[in-house]
Amino acid sequence: MTIDGPAERLRIYIGESDTWHGKPLFQAIVQRAREEGLAGATVVRGIEGFGASSRLHTARILRMSSDLPIVIELVDQKASIDRFVPILDDMVGEGLVTRDEIQVLHYRGRPPTDD
Repeated sequence: MTIDGPAERLRIYIGESDTWHGKPLFQAIVQRAREEGLAGATVVRGIEGFGASSRLHTARILRMSSDLPIVIELVDQKASIDRFVPILDDMVGEGLVTRDEIQVLHYRGRPPTDD
């Protein structure tokens, strides 16, 4: 798969303890994105943050949180993102989902391996 030029990025902000059918939500989203053939996904674990509830989640030693912020970024062409958004609507109960137009400058990969 190659992407050149205009594309879109979805960012999903959730908590580390969020789940979907008994598995971590971030893993379920990445797995589903792969099944749907999206171009790529990255999960980033935050060290501190807060959301709509204004509750602070932090990795600082004195206030250890078991629900650190997680950001999942998905990048693909607009049509693929359009198809994936309704899937996220079902999966993400609490959190924030943003969508940006981006310009892909470089996207190359290795041949797929069996995993």
